[in-house]
This record gives sequence, structure tokens and C-alpha cells, in this order.
Amino acid sequence: MVFLCLTSLLRLSAQEQLRSIEGLVVDSVGMGLKGVSVRLSSAKDTLVVTTNNDGFYKINKIKGESFSITYSMLGYQIVKKGFPSNTFIRQIIAPKITLFPQANVIPEVRVMKYIPMQHKGDTIQFNMRAFSFPPRSLLEEALKSLPGFQVLRDGTTFYNGQMISSVQVDGRKFFGGDLLTATRNLPSEFVKQIEVINYYGDVSEEKGIKNNDPEKIINIILEDNKKKITFGQGTLGGGTRERYLGSVGINKFNDGQELSVVGSLNNTNTSLFAFGSPNGAGGRSTALGEFGDYADQSDGLNKLGSLGISFSDNWGKNVQISGGYNFQNKQNITEGNSLLTSSYSSYKIHKTEEFMTISDDNFHKLYFEINSKFKNNDVLKISPTVTYNRNGNSNNKYSILRNYKVRESGRYRDSSVNTNPTADVLMFYSKYFQKPGRKLVGEFRVNFQTLDKDERVTENYVIVDSSTINPSISRFEQEQIVDARNELNTIKSSVSYVEPFFKHSLLEVSYDVDITDIEAKRVVRKRPFEFIDSLGVDYAYQYKSFKTGLNYQYEPNNRFRVNLGFAVQPLSLEGKVKGDTLNYSYNNVNLIPTTNVRYKVNDELDLQLSYMGKNNQPNFLHISPVRDNSNSRNIIVGNPSLKAEFYNKVSTSLRKFVTSRAQYFETSLAYTFINNKIVSSKKSLSNETTVQETSYENTNGYYDVRWNYLFNTPVFSDAFQLDLSGDVEYYNNLSFVNGSRNTTKQLLFNQNLQFRYNWNEYFESVFNSNYFLNQATYQLPYKNQLSAHSFLLSLGGKGYLGSNFVMGAEMSQKFYKGYVSELSDINPSIINAYLEYTFLKNNLALIRLQCFDLLDQNKNVGVMTEYVGNDVFETRNNRLGRYLMLTLNVRLQSYPKKK
Repeated sequence: MVFLCLTSLLRLSAQEQLRSIEGLVVDSVGMGLKGVSVRLSSAKDTLVVTTNNDGFYKINKIKGESFSITYSMLGYQIVKKGFPSNTFIRQIIAPKITLFPQANVIPEVRVMKYIPMQHKGDTIQFNMRAFSFPPRSLLEEALKSLPGFQVLRDGTTFYNGQMISSVQVDGRKFFGGDLLTATRNLPSEFVKQIEVINYYGDVSEEKGIKNNDPEKIINIILEDNKKKITFGQGTLGGGTRERYLGSVGINKFNDGQELSVVGSLNNTNTSLFAFGSPNGAGGRSTALGEFGDYADQSDGLNKLGSLGISFSDNWGKNVQISGGYNFQNKQNITEGNSLLTSSYSSYKIHKTEEFMTISDDNFHKLYFEINSKFKNNDVLKISPTVTYNRNGNSNNKYSILRNYKVRESGRYRDSSVNTNPTADVLMFYSKYFQKPGRKLVGEFRVNFQTLDKDERVTENYVIVDSSTINPSISRFEQEQIVDARNELNTIKSSVSYVEPFFKHSLLEVSYDVDITDIEAKRVVRKRPFEFIDSLGVDYAYQYKSFKTGLNYQYEPNNRFRVNLGFAVQPLSLEGKVKGDTLNYSYNNVNLIPTTNVRYKVNDELDLQLSYMGKNNQPNFLHISPVRDNSNSRNIIVGNPSLKAEFYNKVSTSLRKFVTSRAQYFETSLAYTFINNKIVSSKKSLSNETTVQETSYENTNGYYDVRWNYLFNTPVFSDAFQLDLSGDVEYYNNLSFVNGSRNTTKQLLFNQNLQFRYNWNEYFESVFNSNYFLNQATYQLPYKNQLSAHSFLLSLGGKGYLGSNFVMGAEMSQKFYKGYVSELSDINPSIINAYLEYTFLKNNLALIRLQCFDLLDQNKNVGVMTEYVGNDVFETRNNRLGRYLMLTLNVRLQSYPKKK
């Protein structure tokens, strides 16, 4: 199917390029004329282009046999020229055209029209002047109006289905690359252009060999008159149910110098920063399937407090520095219930829980970066980072476990304090040579981190055993105090030498080192001085990898590029328990071919095919050689004999970009298979108990297939914007159940639709729809299929009432099917509304009255389902419910005095 689609597209592209014409337009003195309108007309064509700075023009995809061209420009006489049929000439060189001044010229009238989008290789540039944005809007609101951008409620931003990972302002990282800080602090009127960049990393960019997967970043280019400015904003709000919101931000830009201070305090799940969590503002992994859902996706009730300071400056002409400090405190209370079903050959174990989790997380980050370019054009970059995270957790669960013979009910309480200091230093160096293309690039990273955990666990269960004629009742009580300390030290380094090899070719020789040391200590006590030696561990583990690679790149032009590589990777894993004579070791040599082929059929269509392989080492949970029965009903036993996984991925993609119509289409297909896949091995200790034990094994046979597409285009006019996206993922998951290998085939299907319509300058609207299917088929203990569906419809609108009032509303309706009824017994309807009024000079102040969740249905709809091994897990957590809030926002800006 994919092959037929690709063949059809290539055939269509070939037909559209049957003929072309190019030529030159000059004035009466022979100088090239820029901006001349060149209009071609035939029985099959109506094509219009303009001349470039030198007066040249070119028209492609001419279908008509004979045609005429009209040359026109304000202030000059119109010239029309005919071209007879000649099917044997594919590329026509037109004679030079001279335009003479018009005798009677009306007064000059200039009509400015900006090109909305430009495609420049790995960069797509948006001209913000070509779009209209709401007054006083921040950059986040403006991004929602740009083709291809999707912004979730928590601020997570996608472009054409891929998450934006970092942000720059005028080519420099803003707030350490934190996206939310930029999008929720920069006014949209400050921005001249937005660049979406496929970034391959410092090493690949410097080498000129791009054979790895890029990440998406954006570069914000400020208006020329905003490069020297001091601006800021402050927000203060209060509402029902004790809701509050306060934030302040001050920024000073001075043509390369930047100083920013931002802070926020709220309990409305509103974050101005993402640096407190590796997954984004809300502290949870977000997906594009949540796009258009106006419900608050953050589980539990949260109090967020954040503070950030960032700076950048120039030290002379060749040295740039930047750095900052971030702090975030997040307090969370989550209540909910869950159902876990574990299936075995002749029975099932059901576990229902009602729980409350309380957490208090404090995160500090201090970072600095220096970039220098020496007089001989060598480049040096040093980037140290220090973080400290302290997290306190308290879990209180009431559980009921049962199989066909035993029923257990009781409480599980767990309280812990976790501290995690880390230090990371990255050094990058690139040696410049006079010979073009020759490069010597090195990167060195060292990371030190410690995880300390002090935990206290208590369990109390009443056990009713019906396996005999006379049921028996017993009690189980356990208390453990666990002190654990893990030290993880990692050294990674790489050196690459690139040499031009014949014409249009580069040859790279690389050497990579990866060494990881783990020292883990765990002490378990019943009471303060009663140690349980059998549950303690003192374990040392080391992973070492040394990879030597050879890579060849051939790029004869800007349309075709191929990379062929081969690497040899010896690796070893060694582990030893203190006081034990037994050593655990594993040695292997991986042979790793890599391939990447990219072909640009034309300026608008390109194809790509790639293969890559890499190792994934087991984590400490997988290899810890000790029984962890702190949860007595789910015992964890590590396997120190595990091998490293080897990951293989073959992928292909097609992209079609039509700049003149602001259309974009992309589709990709990827196949992944993993050798020595690390999977869970779960067993029930007997059919007369609810106790289960989980360990880990290596096995072969895992694979997954992923296909996705996305398409966005204006419809009828620029006022209508259509976005379509979807993906299908198929997983052949493996696990072991009571020693037998189990296969779980999982299908994920997701389809999104968005339709935006700006009726006029006073009203804009958006419609969203999403369908999601999660289907799993089990082989053990018997063949069984489970399916969970969700369907979303949402509609939002905003109206401008005069120059000072704005009214908006949004509604989303979600339907669930296939979930356990007591967990998803409602199909939530979410309605939000707000009214804004601006005042003071230049509308610098704004009062906003908003109502979140008018029907109060958001608070109990945190539904999630997972299929792992022989387990089916479903849960529902509480979320933020209805509230009203009144906020005041004030913005200030000041320009430097002119000397």
C-alpha cells in the first residue's frame, strides 16, 4: 500500500514537470527588474511568478502545448509574448524582455503582502506579520493560529505532530531552552519571525554529517525595535473554592544581553515553567491525542510555586555566556480508585484499591554555559549543570485482593523521603582546518548523581481462606524501615574526524566510550535496630561500551544525500555482591550498520529511508540481586544475569510542502525489533494466595510497527484552516507468566481533526474531534481480547465586542466505552467561559472573569487503562473541579532613552 502511494506520487510529480520556461526581464538601460509579474496562460495553465532581485524568473509544471506570457509592473508598459507548440523542448529559454516606462503614471500606491511561510531545508520560517493575532496575546496564543502548530492545555507544543523540545530567542537559548517560559511571557507583537528547526545536535551540526534523528526546536526572532526593551507583566487573581493565582515577570533585552526574572504561585494547575518536571508543566507525559480536550489533564489538586532567573551576555566578540537558576515546588493530593486483574491458567487475582497520595516536590537547578570561538575559528563549549530534588511522598491505600479461594482486605501505608542531587558537565570542542570539510569534533560528558531514599512501609490485612470446608480467618502485619542509597556515575565521550573524500563526499572515523558505575546499598529493619539481612544488599555494577565507527556521506547536490555507516561495539556488564564470591558478567560484540538516504524529488517533495541500531542497558531495578517485599503482595526480584538490549529500527518518511498554498503533508512508517528484550517474568506463588512475584528475563521476538500521517491546509480561503493527523501503532509485547512465554498483541489507533475558522476580525472559532482505540489480545492463560474506546468533540469561540471587551467559551464532550463501568461511569461535558475587559493607556491592564468547568464534571474523569503482561490495570483519579476566578493583569514596557 505504501509502495503504491509513493509510486503514484512520484509519477504525478514527473507528469507535472513536463515543461518549464525561464528568462530575464530588464529596464530600458539593461538593468534587471525585480518584482515584475510574469503571468503564463494556456488552455491548461494559469501560472503567476515574480522576478527575483536580478530580474530572472522561472515557471515549472507547464501542461499546455502553446501558451502566452504577459509581463507587467506598475509604472511600466505591459508586454505580451506568445510561444507556439513544441513538445520536443522540455526546458525553454525565453528571449530577454525589456519593459519601458509608462508615459502616464498614476501616483504610487504600495500594497504590502508578506509571505506567510518559507521552507529552507531543515528550517520552516513563519512571518508573523502575515498573520493576525488577538490584541495583547502572548506567544502561546499566537502559535495556536499558525498552520501545523498544536498547543495543549498545559502548554505542551507540537509542530506537525512532533513535540517542541527547546526554544531560542535570536539564536540563543531563552531560560535554558524552557519553552513555557518563552511562550507564556513573550507578547506576540514582539515577534517578527518563528523558525521551526530540525536540530541534530551540536556534534552533527558541526560535523556536517546528519545521520541521527533530529529534534524539533523553535527560534524566536524579535522585531528590530524590540531588541532593546524592558518589559514585564504581573497577574493577581482569586476565586471560589480557595483558588488563587499570582505571577510576575520582568525581562530586559539589550541587543544580545538578556536578563529575565519570572515567578508564579497558584493552585489552578497553571504553570509558567516546565523546568520543574522532565515531562512538562503538569508533571505528566502528554500526548497529541489530548489536543482539543478542554478538561484539565493534571491528576489531583496541585499547588505550584516557581521562581526563575536567566541571563545571557557577550564577552567580547567571540564569547557568549548564559546561565540561570530555577526553583519549583509542587504539592499534590491525589485521590482515586483502581482495579488490577492478573490472569493465570485456572484463576484470576483481582485487586481493587481506594487510595490517597500526598507529595511535596522541590526542584532546584543551577546552570551555566559558555560558547567561545577562537581567532583560528576553533569552537569550545562548556556547560555545567547542578540540580537538587527532594521529594516527600505519603501513600494510604485500602485494598481488597481475591481469587477463587482467598480474600484479603486491609491497609497499605507508605511514607518516604527521596533526595537526588546531580552534577553534570558537558564539554564540546571543534577543531577548524583550512581545508573545507575537514573536521575534528569531540564531546565529553560526565554525570554524577546520588539517590537516597528513607522509607517506612506498614501493611495490615485480614485474610479469609475458603480453600477448606471450614473457612479460616487470619491476620497479616508487616512493618519495614528501608534505607537505600544508589550512586550512579557516568562518563561518555566521543571523537570524530571528518575528511573530504573525493568530490561531494565525506568520510568520518569515530570512537565512542560509555562507562556507567552503580553502587547500591539497601538496609531493611523491622524496628530501629532489628535488621533483616536477607533483604539488604550491597551491590556494585559496571557497564562499559567502546564503539569504533566508520561513516560515509555522499551529497552531490541539495537534492540527494546518502549516509552509510558501520560500527563495532564491544560491551561488558559486570556485577558483584559484597561478601559474595559469585560474579555476574556478560560480554558481547555488536556489529552495527547504519543507513540514511534522503532524496528531494523537487523543492516541495522529499523522501527519506533510514536504519539505526543501539544498545539499551538494564536499570538497577532489573538487576538488583535481592528480594524486595516492601509490598508483600507484589514481590520484586532482580536478575543480575540480564543482558543489554539491542534496538533495531527501520523507518521511511515522505514530506510534501507547498509554500504558496501553506499546505503540508507528511507520513512515516517505522518497524522496530529488539534482540534480548528485557521483559517481566511474573508468577503466582500458589493458587491459594494472592501473593505474586515479578522478575525479569531476556527474550527475542519483540517488535512494533508505527505509521502516522498529518496534513494541514487552508480551505476555501486563509480564514479556514484544516488540520488532520492520525497514527496506528502495533506492538508484539512479550512477557512470562508462571514460566510460560506470553504474547500480548496491542493495537493503538488515534485520529485527530481540527477546523479553525476566523469569521471576521471580530470572531474566531475552532472545532476539534478525536477518536482513540486501545485494543489488546492475550495468548495466556487463554486467548482474550480487550478494547477501550474514547471519542471527543469540542468547540471553542472568541468574540471581540468593541476595542475593550472579549468574550470566549469552549466546550468538550468525551465518551468512553470498554472501560470498567465503576471507573468510567460518566461521559464528561466540560464547559469553560470567560469575559475580558482592557483599560488604561494602550490597553496595558486587563480584568478577566472566568469560569472553569461550569458543570463540575472534570473532577472525577482521570481515567487511564494499561495492558502489561497478564495484567489489566484501570484507574480513575480526582482532578480540579468547578471554580470562578477574577484576575487582574498589568503589562509594562520601556524603551531606552535615545542619546
